[in-house]
Amino acid sequence: MQLGTFSVSLAAKDIKASVAFYEMPGFTHHVGDLSQNRHVMKDGDAVIGLFQGMFEKNSLTFNPGWNQDAQAAPPFTDVCELQQQLKETGVEFLAEADPDTTGPASFVVVGPDGTR
Repeated sequence: MQLGTFSVSLAAKDIKASVAFYEMPGFTHHVGDLSQNRHVMKDGDAVIGLFQGMFEKNSLTFNPGWNQDAQAAPPFTDVCELQQQLKETGVEFLAEADPDTTGPASFVVVGPDGTR
C-alpha cells in the first residue's frame, strides 16, 4: 500500500498568526493560498498544512501521487484503491471517496486515539 507523501494538517484559528509562529523555527511557504485560508509549509522533509475553517481537528495527511515537493510521483496507488484495501481490513470511515468519480478525492478514518 503506497500512501504517498505525509504531512500533518493543523486546524488554525488564525492562519496568519499560525504562519508567523511556524516561520520562527524555520518553516517556509511551500504551496497553498493564504487568502483562501490554506497554507502548506516545509522545513526540510517536514511538512505541515495550516487550514483555517476547513476542519475542526488536526489530522495526519497522506497524498498519493505526490512527492515531498508536491510534484507528481508516479506510479501511485489511487485513493479509491487505498480505501477499498482499508475497508477489507475492517477500518471504519468517517467520510469516503466516491469510487464512481475521477479526479481528486479523499477519505477520512480515525485511529484508536481519535487522530483523523
